[in-house]
Amino acid sequence: MVNSTSNALGVILPNAGDNLVPELVEKRTMASIPFASRYRMIDFVLSSMVNGGITNVTVIVKKNYHSLMDHLGNGREWDLTRKLGGLNIVPPYAQSTVKMYNGRVEALASILEFLKNQKEKYVVLSEASTAFNYNFKELIAAHVASGADVTMLYERREIPEGCKNDNHTIKLQDGRVVELLTNDYRPGVQNLSMDVYIVERETLITMVQDATSRGLVYFERDILSRNLQLLNVQGLEYKGYTAHITSMKSYFDENMRLLDEANLDQLFPVGKPIYTKVRDDAPTRYAMDAKVKNCMVADGCVIEGEIENCVLFRGVRIRKGAKVKNCVLMQDTVVEPGATLEYVVTDKRVKVTADKNLCGTDTFPVYVAKGQTV
Repeated sequence: MVNSTSNALGVILPNAGDNLVPELVEKRTMASIPFASRYRMIDFVLSSMVNGGITNVTVIVKKNYHSLMDHLGNGREWDLTRKLGGLNIVPPYAQSTVKMYNGRVEALASILEFLKNQKEKYVVLSEASTAFNYNFKELIAAHVASGADVTMLYERREIPEGCKNDNHTIKLQDGRVVELLTNDYRPGVQNLSMDVYIVERETLITMVQDATSRGLVYFERDILSRNLQLLNVQGLEYKGYTAHITSMKSYFDENMRLLDEANLDQLFPVGKPIYTKVRDDAPTRYAMDAKVKNCMVADGCVIEGEIENCVLFRGVRIRKGAKVKNCVLMQDTVVEPGATLEYVVTDKRVKVTADKNLCGTDTFPVYVAKGQTV
């Protein structure tokens, strides 16, 4: 799977962005939200790290992490079952130094001894609220070439509506970050941070120790933005495809965008696979009189009714006579005969009983919580 190893270790914060989609994270983290028919949000950043040669990855979880741990397991699907490095999941209270954290500084402070004992020269920090497919070797190479203290990944785009109060934007001068704003609300295209950073491990340890001694919590606001004149912080533009999950509407919209083959090809390009947990399902079965139009359907589904413009996850069953249009149906959802669904998002193991009619709109999709029967 991995051709060469980068001199970097990865740190992922799976709970970052939980406040943006409270409906979806009631029993899971942002990183374990299902996306794109068969994946979880963490699959994209984790696979990107692995494809970039990062084989030592730590996930610092905060709460509601059972689903995430079940999904990641021992890291076998990402080739992270290793004697040295591999996948390391750190739950709160695992040790006396590990606790519930608020900001990135507190999260890193909880694994400070672990960081001191590692051998890699660089640390790549990332959240998991954005689906993207990126070779981190490019980030590492750019960081080394520039001689920067910190290099951050950003993209040119308008600030998503759902994260007006949870974003970081930057101003650049000859590639160097000269201004970093928190919770920017300006309209128009901005340099929006993807909350992906690379920094030398020893430098990061010093930063965290100094910030902790002064009671600081947030990496961007308390460390970077206050020290832009002292630190050489460089920006690297990411020009690939991104899917930001910032609200229930954005979750619905980003899944729907993948029904466009051009977008699908950008997120899943040839030669840059996204890995995920294997579930041994049979291939999807389509009945003789089933009608399917412009849908993304995972394995294990049974389609007997009509579906159009839908994203179906593993094990979904659409019974004969059911009509489903413009919907995102998560794993093991069952739609019984005569039911009609339009602009609906169902969580896992939802059952829509016979002859029910659920209808939302493209601006306000109906959400049915996990395990509910309608």
